[in-house]
Amino acid sequence: MTTSVLPDEMAARFATARQVADAVLFEGYVLYPYRASAAKNRLRWQFGVLVPPRWGAESAEHSFQRTECLMEPRSGARLSVELRFLHAQRRTVQRLGPDGGFENVEELELPDRVLVPWDEGTEERVTFVAEVAELCGDGVTVPFSRPAREETEPVHDTDGRPVGRLVRRREEINGLVRLTASELDGPYAAMRLTATVENTSTWTPDATADRDAALPRALVAAHLLLGLDTGAFLSMTDPPEWARGAVAGCRNEHAWPVLAGESGRADVLLSSPIILEDHPAIAPESPGALYDALEIDEILALRTAALTDQEKREARGTDPRAAEVIDLADSMPPEVLERLHGAVRALREVTGPTAPAGADAPEVPGFRPETPWWDPESDRSVDPVHDRVTVDGRTVGAGSRVLLRPGRRRTDAQDLFLQGRSAQVEAVLHDVDGGVHLAVTVEGDPGADIRREQGRFLYFQPDEVAPLEDV
Repeated sequence: MTTSVLPDEMAARFATARQVADAVLFEGYVLYPYRASAAKNRLRWQFGVLVPPRWGAESAEHSFQRTECLMEPRSGARLSVELRFLHAQRRTVQRLGPDGGFENVEELELPDRVLVPWDEGTEERVTFVAEVAELCGDGVTVPFSRPAREETEPVHDTDGRPVGRLVRRREEINGLVRLTASELDGPYAAMRLTATVENTSTWTPDATADRDAALPRALVAAHLLLGLDTGAFLSMTDPPEWARGAVAGCRNEHAWPVLAGESGRADVLLSSPIILEDHPAIAPESPGALYDALEIDEILALRTAALTDQEKREARGTDPRAAEVIDLADSMPPEVLERLHGAVRALREVTGPTAPAGADAPEVPGFRPETPWWDPESDRSVDPVHDRVTVDGRTVGAGSRVLLRPGRRRTDAQDLFLQGRSAQVEAVLHDVDGGVHLAVTVEGDPGADIRREQGRFLYFQPDEVAPLEDV
């Protein structure tokens, strides 16, 4: 049995996770300099876009996303689901003519803003609760639909006289959420959960249709929040040892599931179209949403505050969220801006308690304050150019060829793109904690010579490479 109303306790847990989910929802919504006329704001909606199936067949974009994860539900557990996405609505600008009629225009000048045509994004949610026991076998399928609609908003000048109107048009959207679950083999009471989100629109593009025609019928920035009322999800990036094989067998397409909500809990999972870590959080120093998440808040705030008055008028007329960014940058007090310069999250004492004033520094074995804590030039026990390390039974050092195979831990998104690429080892480096790192250049990289000259390499640990035959 399913119901569309989330329990109060789960709604509260989702609210905690929603701060990060909001950042996912509006990732790249409008980019600096926040004007529709900027080139970077003419190609939009890059993340989590589920297009109508027949348009997906014509393009490289997809019409579904698939999430697979492991969970340990208790007896009688219920699963709460919240699908969130943006519904793109096309806004046109019309000027009021002398005869009382309206005509479409490319811009409408007002004292405080310049209104222009633009695609706005309105948040949509699909929520329901299902018994975990019902998910086995055929599972549960929940279809949803959002009808087409058109709205108008009158536009007045500063004297209150009507000068035009905004016309907003939404196209029909149809989709479904399908949930299935199966028990894992073995002694552990764990299950594999599969959640699929599909765009089921029957819209058929004609010969002149392009991506702009498909977007109003697409699910934009689609992502899922999943919650167990009793039980827990397993981390997909750092699972317990017994579950590693099962996690490796999960198939996630166009989605990235991570634990979300309060740190230390595992009852909420966020399946995101962008790569995140477990329990992602918004920095407490962040003063508000800036939407251009690929930039740094401090730089964005400073650049936005430096826009000309005309540029700010254009930004305010582009989108209400862009107007909020302009107002935020203009009103940000110095003490808030200063916090954006950086923060230290944690410090730990490494040299003992602070000595009283005038006393000798506390003595730490092996530490001499008058000398650097480590001088690689004077440490003859290491030689990055000639040192070698054993990998899969073969010694690897400078000049060796290796196959890159970055792991799912200790890596970032850029490293994942190098999976299966061959590289040349430039040096074998040892850190002060006894770790070994291989500095490499990727074969076929046109900038490899510059990297060698500048000493700017990519770094992998020995268990992230496989030896290749040297040439």
